[in-house]
Amino acid sequence: MPLPVRAALAAALLTVVIGGPAAAAPPGPPGVTAADEIAYLKGLTGNHVLSGQQGGANSDPSQWVRKVHDITGRYPGIWNGDFGFSQNDIDNRPTVINEAKAEWAAGALPGLMMHACRPDVATCGFEGGSNPVKGSHLSNAEWQQLITDGSGLNAAYKRKLDQFVPYFQQLRGAGMPVLFRPLHEMNEGWAWWGGRPGPNGSARLFQITHDYLTAKGLDNIVWVWALKDVAGGAAAASSYYPGDRYVDVVGLDVWVNKFPSGDWYQAMQHVAGSKPMALAEVGSVPQPAQLSAQPRWVYWNVWLDYLTNPGYNSTNSVKAGYHDSLNRGAVSIIPRGGGAITGVGGSPCSSGPRSQTDTC
Repeated sequence: MPLPVRAALAAALLTVVIGGPAAAAPPGPPGVTAADEIAYLKGLTGNHVLSGQQGGANSDPSQWVRKVHDITGRYPGIWNGDFGFSQNDIDNRPTVINEAKAEWAAGALPGLMMHACRPDVATCGFEGGSNPVKGSHLSNAEWQQLITDGSGLNAAYKRKLDQFVPYFQQLRGAGMPVLFRPLHEMNEGWAWWGGRPGPNGSARLFQITHDYLTAKGLDNIVWVWALKDVAGGAAAASSYYPGDRYVDVVGLDVWVNKFPSGDWYQAMQHVAGSKPMALAEVGSVPQPAQLSAQPRWVYWNVWLDYLTNPGYNSTNSVKAGYHDSLNRGAVSIIPRGGGAITGVGGSPCSSGPRSQTDTC
């Protein structure tokens, strides 16, 4: 989109704050809803992008957020945590939820995801050992059982979801919407939930997950569906889509390339329609010129220690990405079914088409 057009769009969305950097405050006041957050994200399309960082191990879920600040003097606009799969992860889930609350209070949007063991396995490692997350598999017969209501594997999966319910309830009680990215990269079979296209494949499990948690009264979840940019897989993206009523944000995890190829960008636009689109997991911080060429992305999220991996990022590229993005303290959601970006103005620490006054 030409910069003058983007600037005009931004002008229609921005509430300009005169003065210094935005003070640390929650992104939304009491009463803000998931629908308000979705509308806010949709309003960013084509003119602004939020920075994001996967925070760290469950025992230290702000580790890589602190490193972002060491490098840039800023904090990401989105923090992401993980429910996890090992006994240590499970024991530290309260730590993750406390960090989500702290990030919200400080002015960032919190997100969660679920790496998970097989439904019938209580704890596991990511790789190696018995039934690890990566490399685990369900037979076709087991898969059919999993998606059949009332079966043993279906019940086991729902018991796993039940473990998450009290944590989502805590966030709901705190007045917080939360981005949730379950069953990610389902178009690749590296984990038991993936690699099954079609209506009774991986998309069906996403529907089951959505319906089960929604029936628990968890109306504070913003549902993020994300594929992986597998080579040659863009044409099949829609065969993994669970449907519009199940998805709030259409995401892409970018690992085959360091930024989405043209075919994947087009495929995600086709699936998303008017829904907001996100780079749900990346290794490299997206650069201003890349985002200008693909302006529909509304946030990006760097995976853990890839932030400092020299094959993916340099100090200058991380700074450039944060300089071009909305960071913690520059997020403001108005609880009226629509969103507005506040804190945009002439800060000495930000400039460019997506610039803002942030905590820098």
